[in-house]
Amino acid sequence: MSKVKWIIGAVIIAVAALMYWSYNQTVVLKVGVFAGSNWDVPSGNGYKLIDDAIERFEQQHPDIKVEYTSGILKEDYSLWLANQFVKGEEPDVFIVLDDDFNTLSSIGALKDLTGFIENDKDFAIENYYKSVLQTGQYEGRQYALPYESNPKLMFVNKTLLEKEGISMPDNDWTLDEFYDICKKVTKDSDGDGMIDQYGYYNYTWLDAVNGYNLQLFNEKGTECYLNRDELKETLTFMQNLNKLNKGYTVTAGDFDMGKVVFAPMPFSQYRAYKPYPWSIKKYSTFEWDCVRMPVAKGKKHVSEVSSLLMAISAKSSHSEAAWDFLKMLTYDEISQQELLEYSQGIPSLKSVIRSGKVNDLLNKDSMQESQVNMSLLDDVMENALISGQFKKYKTALSIMDRKMQQIVQGNEDLDMALIGLQKEVNKYLKN
Repeated sequence: MSKVKWIIGAVIIAVAALMYWSYNQTVVLKVGVFAGSNWDVPSGNGYKLIDDAIERFEQQHPDIKVEYTSGILKEDYSLWLANQFVKGEEPDVFIVLDDDFNTLSSIGALKDLTGFIENDKDFAIENYYKSVLQTGQYEGRQYALPYESNPKLMFVNKTLLEKEGISMPDNDWTLDEFYDICKKVTKDSDGDGMIDQYGYYNYTWLDAVNGYNLQLFNEKGTECYLNRDELKETLTFMQNLNKLNKGYTVTAGDFDMGKVVFAPMPFSQYRAYKPYPWSIKKYSTFEWDCVRMPVAKGKKHVSEVSSLLMAISAKSSHSEAAWDFLKMLTYDEISQQELLEYSQGIPSLKSVIRSGKVNDLLNKDSMQESQVNMSLLDDVMENALISGQFKKYKTALSIMDRKMQQIVQGNEDLDMALIGLQKEVNKYLKN
């Protein structure tokens, strides 16, 4: 009897030891995410994407447990992440907001992914659109991968155009056509002596710069190029466009009430507000659609694209597991296809965009014929513009923006204004 007890006791001890050993062999991978949409539009799916990815990942990697802190809002996320770094408790894999990428890259907080990319036979970097891939590069090295992208398109109030007897522009339209339509529709429609119908809302000098295919900075961000004829032509175009409104600043309210024909908008707003009755019908008083942004005659059609990035901590002690999970989110086709179902942006992978899934969802979303389809999105992503990939870009652009708005709204001498602004920005860049 005592021998049986001894055997049972030994088995219990062995099982306990095995459980203890197994527990300590489990890798806990910490992930940094925030609640809701990155694109500031309604989203009711919360953590659906991340939870699905975790479930699939843990099934494939039973020795790894993935954890994240829920309830962090986007507006609080940057501060939360900074505090985690200060405490030395930063996540292994985490979202990097656009405004934070250059700073985190420059201080060495992000792991250089180049080695993983080159040595992983199951990973083909060419499957990403080159433009959005570059958003995760700093000084020629890849520090983050694009998770979700959001190209800018031009909103068109079809009802207002029809009222004025003007055809819907196609996707190959020019800035001259844009201006001509704005000029035709800007008017006092009710005869009370006040302009109450407008051509555009929130079209900026930077949109026009992109339309002229102009580069404002050199690649390293040490110098800006402002005092040149092409930029003067761009600003003259903006001044003429601005004069159509005779000093009135068109508001979001004017736009929402259907008094405006054109407004640049991210694709995420198209996804959030165009689908009806499955989603939210925000613009209910008029029919609308989107086309790509207009460009100057003879220039290449380009669009601004924002990307939500994901990276690995430079100090992660589980870098191999972190790389596998980073791929699960940004490279796995199931995860990327779920973006189309549960988010408002679009995948960053060519294979997913070019699949029939995109058209299926867009056709399901819209009750009306639309010019937004798989072919358009693929073209926009292939010819996307990205913001400057250097640390001082945001501040330098902010300095430019204040002065450019003054130039567009005033009558300053362009040569003198641009010479002065170029000196100011270059001084900041070189300090």
